[in-house]
Amino acid sequence: MVLENDIFLNEVHLKLRDEVKDFVKWVDPNLLRAMDAEQVEYPYDFYREAGRRNLLGLRFPKKYGGRELDWVAECVALEEVGLFGCGLGCSWSMPVIVGEAINTFGTEEHKKKYLVPILKGEMVSAEGLTEPRGGSDFFGTNTIAEKDGDVYYLTGEKRFIAGAKAADLFLLYARTNSEAPGHKALSAFLVEKDMGVEIAETYGLMGFRGMGTARIQLKGAEVPAENLLLGENRGREIFNRMMLPERLTSAAGSLGMRTALELAMKYASMRKAFGAPIRMFQGVSFKIADSITKLDAARALIFTAAKQADRDPNSYETRRLVSEAKMFATQVGWEVVNDAMQILGGIGYTQVYPLERALRDARLAVIWTGANEIMQLIVQHEAYRKLMGGKLEKERDIELDAIEAHKIAEKVYE
Repeated sequence: MVLENDIFLNEVHLKLRDEVKDFVKWVDPNLLRAMDAEQVEYPYDFYREAGRRNLLGLRFPKKYGGRELDWVAECVALEEVGLFGCGLGCSWSMPVIVGEAINTFGTEEHKKKYLVPILKGEMVSAEGLTEPRGGSDFFGTNTIAEKDGDVYYLTGEKRFIAGAKAADLFLLYARTNSEAPGHKALSAFLVEKDMGVEIAETYGLMGFRGMGTARIQLKGAEVPAENLLLGENRGREIFNRMMLPERLTSAAGSLGMRTALELAMKYASMRKAFGAPIRMFQGVSFKIADSITKLDAARALIFTAAKQADRDPNSYETRRLVSEAKMFATQVGWEVVNDAMQILGGIGYTQVYPLERALRDARLAVIWTGANEIMQLIVQHEAYRKLMGGKLEKERDIELDAIEAHKIAEKVYE
């Protein structure tokens, strides 16, 4: 594609990109049409083929079915898969997300029992965060887990779970301490569907169709104690780590919106008005220039965040950069698709071109895996943490550069 950038990539990344491109070309357009028409419950063939080609969970150890690659590789792959929109991108990403919890916090038995079949494309996984009474307020979770001997009984609801109707395994959070505040009371569990997960509602969505997005109910679901991850009341540690794959995959997938821009560029080169191709008019050409620049900036930020995540996945710097990447890239994806539709005009609003589907999908990206307003809160919070934490001692004090810097009495703050 004309809008790709190789600056951050090595030979392994470039080879992987070609491999994923080949897979992307393999996907039948009829699958996209059927998903958008809600004629399929889940893209099983896509998911299984990705597993067969050893393309799921690229970062995980080879002994479990991964390739032991880095976050840059994962983002390279997701940019290519992202051209399909959020649906197939999410199917591809879920092994990365749920797999992160299993690989980082799970036991060897968890990895053999769950991670291996997930990476083979034989087991579908899903993650349950949002509840009917809370979205961004994750630590306000009301689902409870009560232990009786070697079993936890989970009771509650989770909503907006992508892939819920097809999932064999859920990563779910529940309260295991009724007295403590949420951040000290939650625990994470690996819950198989047959343990008592019920589909309560399947959603009709504006976009992101064909993914079996649903609300689930847990009415005393029986979960073996060995399916508790890390330990009781340590869900916060898992959740904080999980926001890395959640948000990096969302960010990288949004780069797939470059295809909307490329479609608009081709159209603008062929479509004529007032005796000339419309790309010759500034109203069109400047939109194209702005979109190209935004995508390049988003890609650079994503790969910077990816490299930082490989260096230190648990640092405050990683938390800030990943949040920036998610916030910026998903907003860019939304703006790029909007401008592409504006360039095509009325025909872009029809189903003759796939822009209207891309537009509906792109609108979701700025909401899920943490709304972009939450990303803004995190970004400024981590920046202030560094500023106020006395970590800038080596920096120049620019206040002293003012002509009247000596007038300390004029610096009144209260």
